[in-house]
This record gives sequence, C-alpha cells and structure tokens, in this order.
Amino acid sequence: MPFLGQDWRSPGWRWVKTEDGWKRCEPFSPALEDGNNQLNDLSHTVIITGGDENEEVYNTEDCEFAAKKRKKDHFRNSTDSQCFYREKWIYVHKESTKERHGYCTLGEAFNRLDFSSAIQDIRRFNYVVKLLQLIAKSQLTSLSGAAQKNYFNILDKIVQKVMEDQYNPRLIKDLLQDLSSTLCILIRGVGKSVLVGNINIWICRLETILLWQQQLKNLQMNKQVNNGLTLSDLPLHMLNNILYRFSDGWDIITLGQVTPTLYMLSEDRQLWKKLCQYHFAEKQFCRHLIPSEKGHIDWKLMYFALQKYYPIKEQYGDTLHFCRHCSILFWKDTGHPCTASDPNTCLMPVSPQHFIDLFKF
Repeated sequence: MPFLGQDWRSPGWRWVKTEDGWKRCEPFSPALEDGNNQLNDLSHTVIITGGDENEEVYNTEDCEFAAKKRKKDHFRNSTDSQCFYREKWIYVHKESTKERHGYCTLGEAFNRLDFSSAIQDIRRFNYVVKLLQLIAKSQLTSLSGAAQKNYFNILDKIVQKVMEDQYNPRLIKDLLQDLSSTLCILIRGVGKSVLVGNINIWICRLETILLWQQQLKNLQMNKQVNNGLTLSDLPLHMLNNILYRFSDGWDIITLGQVTPTLYMLSEDRQLWKKLCQYHFAEKQFCRHLIPSEKGHIDWKLMYFALQKYYPIKEQYGDTLHFCRHCSILFWKDTGHPCTASDPNTCLMPVSPQHFIDLFKF
C-alpha cells in the first residue's frame, strides 16, 4: 500500500486492510500494539464479555474508541518514562533542506535520547547528571514543555536512585543547588515569558526541589556488615594505587576520612601534584603557586585554587557519540543507521558541554 510521510526518508504510516477498507495504524508502544492486535484477532463485529447473564455487545466503533482511550490514558499516566521513540538516536541538522525543514532543538534531542535508561547504567550516571546540571545553569528556558516534563521525571528517578543506592549524593546535591538557584532567578522574571508553562507549575517544581534537597540532607549511609576482606585489609601499595586512580580531589578527601591509614595516604604531596598536572597546564599552576610553611609547594591547596579559575578534565565511563558522516547523535551500544564504509572512524565522543553546544545556533 503506498503511503505519504512527512519526509520521503521516514517510515511513514502503517496501513492495514480491513473489511471497511484501508485503515491507518498508530503503534505508540509495543504493549499497546500487542493489545490492538489482540482486538483485531477477535470478531470484527462483536465482542462478548462477562457471564451468560451479563453479556455486553460492542460494535467496531466502540472497539476503536476503547483502543484510543487506552492509548490516551497510557500516555497520561506514564509519567515515569520519556516519550516513546523506537530509535534512540537523533539527526542533528542545523539548516533547512528540501527534505528536512526546521532545526533540531535541544528539547527535541532531550526527548529522543534514552536518558531514563541511561541513569540506570553506572557508566552513564555521572554523564547524565552533569548534562542536567549544565541545562539547569543556562539552557532550562530552551526546553519545550514536553522536554521540561521529561527533565523533571528523569531528575526524580536520579534522586530516588541516590536515596536507594546511596550512590554519589554530592553530585546530585550540586545539581539541585544550581537548579534551585536558576529557578529562583527565572521565577522573578514573571511576565517576561522566560519560562514555558504556568508560573504555579514552576513554583510547585521549586517546592519539590527543596523537598529533594531536604531528603538528601537527611540521608543516612547504611553501614555495610561484612565479615570478609575489607578495604583496610589491602596492602599499602594497593591502597596508594587506588588513590592515584581518582580524578576528583573531593573523592580523595572523602576516601581519606575512612581510616587513619587512608588519611595519611590522601595527604601525600606527590598525589596532589600528579592531580594538578593531569587537570591543568604548567603555565596555569605556575601563576598560582601556594608555598607551605616549609617552603614547599602546597599542591593540595593549589588544586582547589586552580579549580576556581580553570575547568578540570572530565572522565566518564560512557558518553554519547556523534557520527561525523551521518550527523547523528546516539549512544554507542545502541548504534545508528550509518552508511560509512568504516563507521568507527567517524565516531566522536560528545562531552556534556559539547552536547549543549551542538544545539546553539
């Protein structure tokens, strides 16, 4: 059956032949599509429910109305997930062509990419949180209404994950602090059309953020009861090797508070010197030399001083990737329809800041 789509390269609509002619199918999700297939497998004229005494007969129009209502209720009640898209990638186009009209926006990309599933992967958790933090600082007003709803749904999932798994609460605290500060500034601009949606909705969201902050403030870390080998049982050279694997100074300080031995290792000057050399250029830390009382350079204080002036290198277990050949943004393990002879040579990892910059026109 021929069809006309919005784009000649898009899949278009799917049509099914019935006794009344061709009808268009709109499979919003696999679960709903399976439910519609079950209805189609039944008699086209009647559906009988109940017992012998309570039989009810529905015609085809009633069936179609029930199916549409079920789809509508499904999307209205499904606040825990993003808008459903089969493809977990998006074509980033910055100009109009004969085939494509308009531009790809930040909100559209935020809806299309699977961030709800990404936060369940420990390799991507920090990446998504950092991305949400950058959006909260400067790009919150660029999100559409649907993208804003997805943003706060994902944020809710992140908070619940931290409360349950107690994983990296400091990171989400910084995100909520930046988000609340931005909202307080934007809400004062009522009447200037700075936010999409009713002002009362944003006030409720701000109250929710304050509630999340209070919950994280009262978070109690569960004490692990384990009679087996612990971190303190490892040799000194292994503990020292672990500390040298950290790229964040705050993580080193936190680990140093566990035991006196780890505290001693975390105060090593050579450790902080390596950290400064990793994140900053020699010209940068030469301008901010901080000598100690003994005349040596205090590399620990220098690291936190330099952090105020220069950005540090970011490390993530997994990131979004951009295909230079196809101009498609995607998660690497989900793949994308690439036409290059060697797709791996066209891939480029995308940092959270680069993700934001892709949609600045």
